[in-house]
Amino acid sequence: MPVGGVVALDTETGGISPGAIGYDINCGVRVMRTNLTYDDVQGKEQQLANILFQKIPTGLGKGSVAGAVSMEDIDDICTNGLRWALENDHAVEDDILHCEDEGVRENVNPDHISDKAKKRARHQVGSLGSGNHFMEVQRVADIYDEETAEQYGLEEDQIVIMIHCGSRGLGHQVCTDFLRDIEKQHRDLVDELPNKELAYAPAGSTLEQQYYEAMNAAINFAWVNRQLIMHKTRECFERIFGRDWQEMEMELLYDVAHNIGKKEMHDINGEEREVYVHRKGATRAFPAGHEQVPRAYRDVGQPVLLPGSMGTSSYILKGTEKAMERTFGSSAHGAGRVMSRTQAKKDYWGEDVQKDLQRRQIFVKAQSGSTIAEEAPGVYKDVDEVVRVTDAAGIGEKVARMHPLVNIKG
Repeated sequence: MPVGGVVALDTETGGISPGAIGYDINCGVRVMRTNLTYDDVQGKEQQLANILFQKIPTGLGKGSVAGAVSMEDIDDICTNGLRWALENDHAVEDDILHCEDEGVRENVNPDHISDKAKKRARHQVGSLGSGNHFMEVQRVADIYDEETAEQYGLEEDQIVIMIHCGSRGLGHQVCTDFLRDIEKQHRDLVDELPNKELAYAPAGSTLEQQYYEAMNAAINFAWVNRQLIMHKTRECFERIFGRDWQEMEMELLYDVAHNIGKKEMHDINGEEREVYVHRKGATRAFPAGHEQVPRAYRDVGQPVLLPGSMGTSSYILKGTEKAMERTFGSSAHGAGRVMSRTQAKKDYWGEDVQKDLQRRQIFVKAQSGSTIAEEAPGVYKDVDEVVRVTDAAGIGEKVARMHPLVNIKG
């Protein structure tokens, strides 16, 4: 099943694994809808690519929509998530209502995050980063489920914006720090594992509590990171189209994580049990009626946001009861690579990929040609097939397909 990695460990007898969640804690996807159509954007693609690439920091190292924030701000962001963005005029209330967990994880203690991690984060609040992270302007090409699409505010030929990034250096450092701590304090446990990055903090240990609280803080940071990118995107569209973002109805459809660990209640062999659900390369897919689905979508189910690669389609699906039964409420999060970055740079030349995409009216900007080569469409699985299998398995049902127009890479 194309679910990525999903594992559940009992909160009383198991534990939580930083490596199973990943270095980019709360790497995730958000989609913003608009009332613009393809006719509105056609001919302005290069302008959009230029201004978005200029205004939204990309690549490794420093770069931030918010500038260099204070250490106190980092603690506030990590504690309050999107509430910080709201209080600092980077969000509106509706943004919060359309985000997983309303953009705030509880059980947070930023004191468990090292100063090194916080210092890295000071210069990265509101940045895409590198690798497979992107911001993409898309056209809704197909609607498969009219009723659900209407609830999601989607229709054919509509312009939407997809943002894919995570917690940047802060999340990476949190994972690194705790893997080292677990390796030191639980050497006997680590030695029994085939890979030390599968190390976990055992239930009841001090490290279990500390990592969970640090991870939740990094989750909050990632939501703010994506929010600030969305806020800046709204400003860029205002400059290109000469209208307020509210007039263009640039509203958050949904934001959902795919590198995350959460305490959830699930039916296991007929018994309701609390478990740590680790989703690595997998995303939440809760069904209609679930209390954690935003009220706006509770009648139809949670939006499942599934990106492809630049040059290929992306999809929006909806969560299902089968996902709850089979995969702890999880579904595929994307196409997934079939080729290493090293091999991709041997097989593809970035400028050739960029020119080929532009001939197809897909405008790509990145920090370097090697980045484009590493992320060429041919290095990823066939996203259409991934979605077909996901839909056939019943762990995510197709709602809409989007076609790329503008892609900004790290």
